[in-house]
Amino acid sequence: MNRGVSVVLLSAGIVLIIWGVAGSESFGSEVSRFFTGSPTEKTVWLLIGGVILGVTGLSGMLSGSK
Repeated sequence: MNRGVSVVLLSAGIVLIIWGVAGSESFGSEVSRFFTGSPTEKTVWLLIGGVILGVTGLSGMLSGSK
């Protein structure tokens, strides 16, 4: 995998994780957590997507072409 693509994937993953954490502290997520016991689906998908992109980008950077 190209090193530039890996950096972009890692950066996008970090941004999604930050948005997911910020979303988990929002009013809507607090209301959802009160009634269902879990944050909103959008928050969960942001965190899952961020972790997947982050791991993909990091693994691409570590095993990149030398």
